[in-house]
Amino acid sequence: MFAHLIPLVEKLSGHRILCVGDVMLDRYVYGQVERISPEAPIPVLHTQREAVTLGGAGNVVRNIVSLGGQVDLVGVIGQDQAGYDLAKQLTGLTQVAPYLLTDNSRPTTLKTRFVADGQQLLRADHEISQPISADMEDQILMRAKAALEGCNIIILSDYAKGVLTSRVVSEIIELARGKNRKVLIDPKGRDFTRYRGASMLTPNRRELQDATGITIRGVEDAEKAARQLIDAHKFDAVLAKLGSDGVCLVPRGEKAQHYHASAREVFDVSGAGDTVVAAMALALAGGLAPGDGAALANVAGSVVVGKIGTAVCTPDELTRELAHDQVLESERKIVDLAEASEIAERWRKQGFKVGFTNGVFDLLHPGHVSLVRQAKAACDKLIIGLNSDASVKRLKGESRPVQNEMARAAVLASLADVDQVVVFGEDTPLNLIKAVRPAVLVKGSDYTKDKVVGANEVESWGGQVILARLVDGQSTTATIAKLQTSKKAGTA
Repeated sequence: MFAHLIPLVEKLSGHRILCVGDVMLDRYVYGQVERISPEAPIPVLHTQREAVTLGGAGNVVRNIVSLGGQVDLVGVIGQDQAGYDLAKQLTGLTQVAPYLLTDNSRPTTLKTRFVADGQQLLRADHEISQPISADMEDQILMRAKAALEGCNIIILSDYAKGVLTSRVVSEIIELARGKNRKVLIDPKGRDFTRYRGASMLTPNRRELQDATGITIRGVEDAEKAARQLIDAHKFDAVLAKLGSDGVCLVPRGEKAQHYHASAREVFDVSGAGDTVVAAMALALAGGLAPGDGAALANVAGSVVVGKIGTAVCTPDELTRELAHDQVLESERKIVDLAEASEIAERWRKQGFKVGFTNGVFDLLHPGHVSLVRQAKAACDKLIIGLNSDASVKRLKGESRPVQNEMARAAVLASLADVDQVVVFGEDTPLNLIKAVRPAVLVKGSDYTKDKVVGANEVESWGGQVILARLVDGQSTTATIAKLQTSKKAGTA
């Protein structure tokens, strides 16, 4: 599933993004807790060090830069120490052109987190969330309009701190549409009316639930809620960030695509949504298909939740995680009959056409690969039924299989065209076929339809039987015989 994404990582770099939104400063106070306060039942933090970093829209910027992009940043700060520290952070990023407006009537948004032994004890926020003035709106729009010409994609990073007013949002969307630029919005609040006409929204589970009133228990609920938002507000797509359930991309009028979370260990979810937004924007700027962009963004988010604090993802980290997840995804594809039946039913409900083929697949050769490719071309999701070692011995003799069932399953699962592998112990896959109820059943053209196990059943529920073309001269039995002949000749 992930092999094709690795060469796409380099396409994220070199693009210029316009980011407008609530820029803030994240301050971390690290220390140790060794006792409870005698004044109240709270831990006493013995502070050891402090660190500051860009947060909010600033964290989106950090992630864009880390992944190889360039940014025009438009935001508002106060005339205070936090504003000075924030501006100083930006001066170290040569790929960023900051357009920071100073508003004397409000402080720079500052979030202070107190951390001990890798765990947050408390977060203290210093902020004002009232909308900016009309004059400040004018300045924001003027700077955004000037930067728009040189940027590929616009991100509106809304943390509900007052910068992205309804006027600012609607006018930027209108400007972007006029220039044929996509607008991605990381939203806040319950009313998404002001985001109307945006190219893509990236709400998290809570935001999606609050905006629609739909309880988000799983991916199907998230898709339903996303469809409701798309219909109501004319979005082109919604990328739902579902935490431990990964992300779900729901394009208008097209099938939803779900990508599982891949983090091996979660340390801190702070800012992970910013990473997803940054990666998705760069992917679209690089001309990637939205599905590939969502998959890359999901993995990038998984990288940063394995770090402490508001962190970033680099191209090297993303590539390593993709390579690691390729192995994990292959392992996840190998399931038992009960799980296969459940997953196949879920795929059908999502509108996917389920296909099935089966075989021994011992010593995988071009003939096997051709069969798999033809089978996948006829469906959306392909399930492979794989004969167990015991059934292979009954069918082909005690000397077979050459590779055991887990080795054969692992090789099949590593193929991008294969979505699921199920080992079955019977001599035929009939029970497995009945369990997964495929819409397409594929066998080699050395069979006739009346000899294909499960053909009658598949056609009885409206399915189709396809006889795939065979590759001449490809046979595991012939390969083994050739090896044995060569061995005998060498011995002689």
